[in-house]
Formats: sequence, C-alpha cells, structure tokens
Amino acid sequence: MMNNAFSRPANAIHYELLHQTPLGPQHVSSSGTATFLIEEKLERQSQLAIKVGDEVQTGQKIAPFADRPAYFVSSVTGTVAAVHPQTGDFGKQYTAIEVTLSETEELAEGPETLEPTLTCLNEWLAGTPGKPPLHLFEAVDHGIHTLVVAGVDADLLVATNQYIIKSEMHAINRGIDVLKEATGVGSVAIAVPRDLVQGFGHTSADTLKAVAPEYPAAQPRLIVYEAFGQEIPAEKSCEEMGYAFFSAEAVASIGKAFDSGRLPYEKTLTLVDKNGRKNIISARIGTPIADVLAAHRIETGHKDRLILGGPMTGFAIYDEQAPIEADTDAILVQDAADVSLVSDYPCVNCGECVRVCPTRVPVNMLVRFLEAGQYEDGAELYDLYSCVDCGLCSFVCIARIPIFQYIRLAKYELSRLTEAEASDAQ
Repeated sequence: MMNNAFSRPANAIHYELLHQTPLGPQHVSSSGTATFLIEEKLERQSQLAIKVGDEVQTGQKIAPFADRPAYFVSSVTGTVAAVHPQTGDFGKQYTAIEVTLSETEELAEGPETLEPTLTCLNEWLAGTPGKPPLHLFEAVDHGIHTLVVAGVDADLLVATNQYIIKSEMHAINRGIDVLKEATGVGSVAIAVPRDLVQGFGHTSADTLKAVAPEYPAAQPRLIVYEAFGQEIPAEKSCEEMGYAFFSAEAVASIGKAFDSGRLPYEKTLTLVDKNGRKNIISARIGTPIADVLAAHRIETGHKDRLILGGPMTGFAIYDEQAPIEADTDAILVQDAADVSLVSDYPCVNCGECVRVCPTRVPVNMLVRFLEAGQYEDGAELYDLYSCVDCGLCSFVCIARIPIFQYIRLAKYELSRLTEAEASDAQ
C-alpha cells in the first residue's frame, strides 16, 4: 500500500495549465487511407465477416468477425484494402482493417435510437473517442460507487482533456446524465486542475474535485487518495475500490452521440513538436500519424523518436503509418539530440529514485530484482504494486537505467501469470 502521505518534493515538476482555450482544434485530414484496429486475434480468414473489396460508409458500425461482438465505427467512406493480424505493445494481438478512401463521402444512417442503458452503450459507443471503459460495469456486482470524469491529463505536456473540459461542457453534462441512468452509479465527480476550479458553472456532476498542480497528482490512484481521502491498497485497483475513471472526452463523446443521434469518430489530441510546442488537433480515428506530421510540417530523421502519450509515461512507436486510435491522447515528437540515453550500467545507490517516488517505493532495491527477472520477489518484497507508473524514477536516474520500462514489463508478466493460474484453476 502507499507508504504514508503522497510525497511532494520541493523541486516538483508542475503541469502546464491550458488557461486560454484555443478557438478550436486544428483538423487533420487523411491523405487516402485509414486503419482500424480491433483487439481480437486473427487466426484465419474464414473467421471474417468482412473481406477485401467491401465498401464502407462514414459512421457505419462494422463487426469484422462473424462469431465475435467486437466492432469499430468507420470514420471514412471507402473500400476495404486489406485485413491482417498486427502485433502491438507487449505482444498484444490485433486485427487491422485498412480502408482506401473514396473521393466522395457517404454518411451511414445512425442507430434508430440510442437509449441510456448499458446494453445500448456497449452496442454502439464502446469505441467512441476517449474509449469509455464500459466493461467496468458489466458484472452485476461490479461495486463501482463513484464515476470520476477526468478533466486532467495524467502526463506532462498533454492538454487533451483540459481542452475538452473547458470547451465541451454541454456535451459532458449530457454524457454524465446518460451514464448516471445507464450505470446506476451513486456519485459522479469531475476532477479538474486546482487553478481551474473557479469559474465552473452548472454541471451534472455531484461534485468537483481539485487536482494539485504537481506531477504526478493527476494519476488516478493519487486523485483517489488526495481528492477522496481513500488510500488504494497496493494489491487493489481503483475500480476494485469502487472508482471508475472516464476521460472527459469519453463522456463528451457519449453526450454528443445522444444529442446528434450519430456515432462520433473525430478524435481530439495534443501534438507536441520537437521544440515542445503544443497544438490541440483533431483527426478521424484511423488516420495515419504520418498525415498529422505532414499537416504540421514535422519531419522525422534518423534516431528521432515518435511517442504516443507524454514524455514521462508514453511509449515509442516505429511506424508513422500507425493509426490514431480512440484512446490516442497525444503524439510527442522528440529530436534525436533530446532523446534520453539508457544503459545497462548498475545502480549507483544515489537514492534519487527513492526520494522522488510519490509513494516512497524502495525503487533502488526493486529494480535489482526486476533486472534479474525476479518479478514475484520484487512485488512481494519491495512494493511493486504501490508504484503509480509516473516514470519519475527513470527521469532522475543517474545511471540511466530504464526503471519505468522494467516496472511496466514486470507488471505485464505478473498479470500473465495471474491469468494463467486462473485459467488452470477453472
């Protein structure tokens, strides 16, 4: 569990606040293709209910598998050019559907009616921009008592949900009303940066919660600790303790769908260029990242880095043709000269990682076990699960050890072991 109070170093890094809301996101159009990723493994073509040459319309709901409920909403009009398996982070398996755009756009009819029920939301809006975690309410005894609308962005330089909370409050209020009725959740709170709490007008939420300006206070576990006064035990998740986090964009997307009767497919995100300049942009889900870079005249060269997410917790990708997805909140472009070096140099016991850790994990001891692949011992002896995944340990590491990556890998491998054990027990 968390060790005492959330630690705030005197030299803490502060979030940048979006004090002035841009007039509107800069829209980026696709140059000719769109790719949609389904979180299902493609084992054989005979599984598919969609094939190369099929035509799709903008706003059309498409279920690619004949025997599975997974679906996507096409953001473009065009022709299916390819359907193939794709491997993502940590070996996650996807099915990719590539669509070549038509010269003219045809809009599909929306659903006949949208009802504020969990069944309806799952059937039509599970992949809407912001990717609402509706699965948290599937079990009858889900135990969720508080829905938290995150009007904050957990990583540095990212301003996507700040923008949404400041510019789309009407849609958020509508979405909150829908979610209250659909889930039966007892309380809804909106989490916003402390300096932006003043000036909020009417909301459909029951309460506003102020988030401290010091990084990483916008991490969900720390929001629960600071704003609700409840400590999340290390072996538990926020959801298991009754708190479901929805991004402001996810809630706004639900609200817009119910207001318009159409399925949203336009994603808002933060683009950070090599000079650290931020732009709030919008692009249709499935748009290649290369089109975003081209629209803003950003060129990438040898050893430059493309990161999805912010500088502390984002992850690098190696293909500019990777698509914008429903939960892509930021694209960060790093010049090769600014990329942090990593090494396999041993820990020098400087103690900086321990001092900076917001939950006071003994990182210097933990990383020794993780480097050796002794994940279970690391979790049991040195509080792996107290880590809130902020990446500060890697940021301050004198030896340039990729501590955060070791932690991500350890948690992933332990989750696989847990799933395997549960499967064997059935």
